Amino acid sequence: MKSLHLATPEDLPKLLPMVAGFHAEMGYDTTAEHQLEAVMPLLEDSRHGAIWLIGPRRSPVGYIAVTFGWSLEYGGLDGIVDEIYIRPAVRGRGMGHDALDDIAKALKDAGVRALHLEVDREDERAQTFYGRARFRPRDRYIFMSRVL
Repeated sequence: MKSLHLATPEDLPKLLPMVAGFHAEMGYDTTAEHQLEAVMPLLEDSRHGAIWLIGPRRSPVGYIAVTFGWSLEYGGLDGIVDEIYIRPAVRGRGMGHDALDDIAKALKDAGVRALHLEVDREDERAQTFYGRARFRPRDRYIFMSRVL
């Protein structure tokens, strides 16, 4: 995982602008305070998940956030790619694919049994991207949420 670096609280000045950029691009109505509160627990304690910087630690080009859960179906720990972001100026160079592949290998080695993600049904480009990273749709299932 030479192009991935586990993010720490010291990385906030580099990470938060990218999180804000991703949220703006996706149309998420989040504030800077919300983003900080969402990111900090993953930087301080990996029990719930972790964030990795993509590219050089001093000048990362993106990040990937993975959260953890437990699956009876898969027989153990599973992960969700909650967010993956590559700066627009450097997209299309394979860094996102490499990051997903490296994360999947590292998590498998750490005992994670499955890695999931959510993708917009209408976004064929994203579906193709994730398909190249060996993510497959589960035809009988849809991801559903209840905001609490």
